[in-house]
Amino acid sequence: MSLVLSLAIFLFAIIIHEISHGWVAYKLGDPTAKYEGRLTLNPMAHIDPFGMILLPLILTMMGSPVIFGWAKPVPVNFWNLKNPRRDMIWVGLAGPLANIILAFVLSLFLKININLPALIFNILIAGIYVNLVLAVFNLIPIPPLDGSRVVVGLLPRELAVRYIRLERFGIPLIFLLMFMGLFNYLIRPIVQILANLLGVPIYL
Repeated sequence: MSLVLSLAIFLFAIIIHEISHGWVAYKLGDPTAKYEGRLTLNPMAHIDPFGMILLPLILTMMGSPVIFGWAKPVPVNFWNLKNPRRDMIWVGLAGPLANIILAFVLSLFLKININLPALIFNILIAGIYVNLVLAVFNLIPIPPLDGSRVVVGLLPRELAVRYIRLERFGIPLIFLLMFMGLFNYLIRPIVQILANLLGVPIYL
C-alpha cells in the first residue's frame, strides 16, 4: 500500500477520534469544541503539522511496526460539563471507543464482501489495524493520553491533582516506553485480541 494512502487512513482515523471527544463533550454540556469549529471532518481544523503529518511520515518511512501521532487536541472545558469528574471519563473514552466502533464497521464490510479487489481488501485491513492501534495506544494511562482522563475521573481529588502534574513528563515517557518495546509487549497483544474478536486476519 502506498505511503500516501497509509497516511490518509491514519489521518481519517485520528480526525474521527478527535471529533468524538468534542461531540461527547458537547452532548455533556461543553460547547467549546463546537464554537471553535472542531466538530468537522475538515482536516484543516485538526492538523498538527508535527504530530499528524511529520511524525507518522517519519515512522512509516522507517518501517516502524506502529504508526502513531496526534491532531490538535480538541478543546474541552471540563467545568462546563454537567458532572465534571464523571463526564471527564466519558469524554476521555469517546475517542478510543469511536476508533473501535469504526474498526468494527470496517470488519463488517470485510465480511459482507467476500470477493473484494486486493486494494479494497488491503485498505479495509489497514483501516481496522490503524483504528485498533489508536484505540489501544490512547487508552494507556499516561498523561496526556485518553486513558489518563479516565484515571483522573476515578481518583480521589487530591491524587488526581498530583497525577495531572505528570503530564509535562508524559510525551518523553511515551517515547521512552515505545523505544523499550511497549508496542511488542502491550499494544500488539491487545490489538491482536481485538482483531481476533472482530474475525479479522491481522497478523502482527
